[in-house]
Amino acid sequence: MDLTVTEDKNSIPTALDRRQFLRSAGVAGASLLAVGMVAGCGGSTSPGANPSTSSLSDVDILNFALNLEYLEAEFYAYATTGSGLNPSLFTGTGTQGATTGGVRVTMDAATMAIATEIANDEMEHVAFLRSALGSYAVAKPAINLAALGSVNTQALFLAIARAFEDVGVSAYAGAAPLITSKTYLQAAAQILAVEAYHAGNIRLQVAQQSVSTAAVDSQDILPPPSGTKYFTNDSTNALSLIRTPRQVLDIVYGTVNVARGGFFPAAMNGTINR
Repeated sequence: MDLTVTEDKNSIPTALDRRQFLRSAGVAGASLLAVGMVAGCGGSTSPGANPSTSSLSDVDILNFALNLEYLEAEFYAYATTGSGLNPSLFTGTGTQGATTGGVRVTMDAATMAIATEIANDEMEHVAFLRSALGSYAVAKPAINLAALGSVNTQALFLAIARAFEDVGVSAYAGAAPLITSKTYLQAAAQILAVEAYHAGNIRLQVAQQSVSTAAVDSQDILPPPSGTKYFTNDSTNALSLIRTPRQVLDIVYGTVNVARGGFFPAAMNGTINR
């Protein structure tokens, strides 16, 4: 299936066949999980420069998603197999970087089965986005999987996975205002549903295995035993939490209002990275 962008980077929706895209998106899992993360603020084309969301192209948005897919795919790949993605998936625009700190985690059979299925999803997401973006795809940036310390136990794996999945779901809630193509909007709805499946499953594993978790920010809702709710919806209307791009970057960069750090020691590649 050829999803390569052959037109101007601002016209990705017309460069993709609708039925082909939806057929791929149906198995893409969280391939656009970060599309909503650009709601509320822009990226930066140079240090200190922040374009408005109206100036962002679909390529900018999808590349932001690709950066985060690189992170998730590497996290799950190393945890389940002890090695990362195929290097053929690393090339692209921007600075290519190594992945450090990843180790295989010893898990019980049920947890390993779940983690392996998610790992396969995330690897497919990377390949899917790279195919869709073609020559506009960003390279895999430097990733530090040990940003919070070595993830070398099942409990630590579940704690980090819980944070990744919940942040992804909250980010998706901001996608709708930015998506102008009905093709993307339908795909985003399908992908959000799958991402929520991942999050619900991981949160249940955390609760059943009594894994302690820590809040990633002030609005985080922790599952038992550290919290009291199995789901991350608000208490007023039972709606998903929403995080802005800056809030998401603060989480993955590890510090408030910095340009790089944490899981991305040299920053993300692409327009939306600060």
